[in-house]
Amino acid sequence: MAQAGQTVGLLGGSFDPAHAGHAHITREAIKRFGLDFVWWLVSPGNPLKERGPAPMAARMTRARAVMDHPKVRVTDLETQLGTRYTAETLRALRARYPTVNFVWLMGADNLASFHKWQDWRWIMENVAIGVLARPGDRISARRSVAAQAYAHARLPGVASQLLAREGAPRWCYINLPLSDASSSEIRASGAWTSG
Repeated sequence: MAQAGQTVGLLGGSFDPAHAGHAHITREAIKRFGLDFVWWLVSPGNPLKERGPAPMAARMTRARAVMDHPKVRVTDLETQLGTRYTAETLRALRARYPTVNFVWLMGADNLASFHKWQDWRWIMENVAIGVLARPGDRISARRSVAAQAYAHARLPGVASQLLAREGAPRWCYINLPLSDASSSEIRASGAWTSG
């Protein structure tokens, strides 16, 4: 799926369901970080959440309908690789594609709790991270444990195009025109039925 020297953004999540906000941050990430591709990693489940997601087939179908873009691949790579945690997935992808420059993409809300992720320091040390601002999470993200611990590795937003090529540890926080779409709200409204 990728060739030597390409830059590939990785956007992981349950996508339960995928929505316009996911598509928006993906298009912005391609543009702002100069990515060749973005792979959506539709996860089997989030280890930090108690409730399991809708069936994989339903989530994949919805994700492909929401994100139709020539530079985006909707994948079930974590299921194929048998990985559960982000660090495991990243290790497996780096082994499979050693000449690809990966960028882990996350919303600012995830940066705020990133220090709770398994092997989060390994992730910071080994994969560039692109942080995309979302409504209400800007201050908590910038003051987070991970942001403070890796303040020295922060790339200014004006240099975001360099993120994938600079090598880890390196992260960049960019402000976006915001979308307040939320999978939780879509589920709560009854607008998402997977059956």
